[in-house]
Amino acid sequence: MSNALTIALSKGRIFKETLPLLAAADIVPVDDPETSRKLILDTNHDDVKLVIIRASDVPTYVGYGAADVGVAGKDVLLEHGGEGLYEPVDLKIACCRLMVAGPEGTPNAHGRMKIATKYVKSTRRYYADRQEQVEIIKLYGSMELAPLVGLADRIVDVVDTGNTLKANGLVPLEHIADISSRLVVNKASMKMKHARITALVNRLQAAVSA
Repeated sequence: MSNALTIALSKGRIFKETLPLLAAADIVPVDDPETSRKLILDTNHDDVKLVIIRASDVPTYVGYGAADVGVAGKDVLLEHGGEGLYEPVDLKIACCRLMVAGPEGTPNAHGRMKIATKYVKSTRRYYADRQEQVEIIKLYGSMELAPLVGLADRIVDVVDTGNTLKANGLVPLEHIADISSRLVVNKASMKMKHARITALVNRLQAAVSA
């Protein structure tokens, strides 16, 4: 696969919203990732492969050169740090917001506030910038439950419609960052496969602008 151009994608919303952009760049998967059990998908080009991995692993695969390029949410990149990656295109897909949320009308907790999140680094940065000391509790899912059972005072999570928050009696309280998916490129691949990656970047940029 060393000569192939490998593109790391995650299943679900990002994949669905990336497909039309890839199609505009003349890259179409032969297999349907939702039904195929394959983790490496063939495309209409023999030398272009799609690697299907977890969203949170995309920067790692691209950073280490196991994939040449990938599509990752800005939330994942903020958490990862983005070392060894170029981020040439904001694809403007899978848009949402990274927010602090909690029960409505709750006063700030006395002493150190407890924040439940999977975005530990982003949360730590946000509160450090505000010079607030908080205790961060790492969770992997169902953040909304944490304030309801007294595990945490607030949560930091990505919010799309806000319906899940609302259904659980929580409200968005503070905005940390706007999130969208970005094209990321391995720095070594950019040198070795410069012409092909530049062509891909230009086509995706044009598709986003269109």
